[in-house]
Amino acid sequence: MEYIFPQQFMFGSATAAYQVEGNNTNSDFWAEEHAEGSPYQDKSGDAVDHYRLYREDIALMASLGLKAYRFSIEWARIEPAPGQFSLSAIAHYRDVLQACYEHRLTPVVAMHHFSSPQWLMRFGGWGSEEVPERFAKYCEFVFQELGDLIPYVLTFNEVNLPVMLREVFSSIGIIPPVGIDGAAWTAPGWRASAAQLCGTTADRYVTFHMISDEPKIALLMEAHRRARQTIKRLQPNAKVGLSMALSDIQSVPGGEAWAQQKWQQYFEQYLPALEGDDFFGLQNYTREVYGPEGRVTPAADAELTQMKYEYYPEALGQVIRKVAKALTLPIFVTEHGVATDDDERRIEFIRRGLQGVHACLEEGIDVRGYLHWTTFDNFEWNAGYSMRFGLIGVDRTTQERTVKESARYLGRIASTKVL
Repeated sequence: MEYIFPQQFMFGSATAAYQVEGNNTNSDFWAEEHAEGSPYQDKSGDAVDHYRLYREDIALMASLGLKAYRFSIEWARIEPAPGQFSLSAIAHYRDVLQACYEHRLTPVVAMHHFSSPQWLMRFGGWGSEEVPERFAKYCEFVFQELGDLIPYVLTFNEVNLPVMLREVFSSIGIIPPVGIDGAAWTAPGWRASAAQLCGTTADRYVTFHMISDEPKIALLMEAHRRARQTIKRLQPNAKVGLSMALSDIQSVPGGEAWAQQKWQQYFEQYLPALEGDDFFGLQNYTREVYGPEGRVTPAADAELTQMKYEYYPEALGQVIRKVAKALTLPIFVTEHGVATDDDERRIEFIRRGLQGVHACLEEGIDVRGYLHWTTFDNFEWNAGYSMRFGLIGVDRTTQERTVKESARYLGRIASTKVL
């Protein structure tokens, strides 16, 4: 059976600056990697050298048939010191955007994808009351310089991930991929070393991934509002939103209250921040099932990904439906993917996920696009280079790119609009 998507439906792939560019030495994550006792398995180093190879990479994406590229701008490059903005960094991202247009890829830009300037930690990081204004000033500079080239912008990637990390990773007994102590949600000793590398102390070292209590969440939502206002003032036609990581929250008998509580924590508490947005970025990888005692572990015979998530591509369509009940905004799938060395399983994940998206379109839900995570096998935070999410493999000794069949598969769908 063929599934035909609207001609204007956007298909593409996504990256994050810190995970692909390499040598983001002014970022807080660089400090975390190099801290004494750091749990990061690898140093990011050159990553996949996308900061240098972006033109070749964008040409490769386009040659495969992809029609959109979601990437992030690194705040630590744009503003390496408070109030000091880098014209050379802006020139770089201007050329990234121009390369997208040259190759007919629609750019979707995230202003913040987890990593922040080291200097922000000296002001108290994401716990500082100054952070909404500082973030808005960064957005102002970028949009003064590049706004006419940015049609879609996410202020933040996965605003709810800190809460999910606290809840989800502690429940399945693994270290969160950002190195947070999931069980206690406190800063382990190595974070004091990371704070020192940022020129501050552990009590002021509040990274994006520690925004999990009400005061910090309120500051984050205000930062989003201030950024949106700034962007719309400078570029009224830019479409502004944010993204959330949303598992498909399910329940078995007796687990309904648990499931409702989790959905409120992961999604509903953030809804006030979306008032005035132009679209919603939805990101999904798996499901969570709750019973009378809380989270239910996957069945013994369940297929798990490298990230220890349950392989469950049907979650995507089901989450879209749940979000559409609460929002009237257009929905973009801004991430969906699977960590696996078996590319056939990746193709199957894409196929079944897109079948769910198509069913939502048939039901009249306003879904505008699908951006796969991720373009390349890249640096996956404290898991290092061990997780294979990419459509394109990379030999990091030579930086040679190897196109996987999943990339060609998604590219054909992007070009023909037929699944």
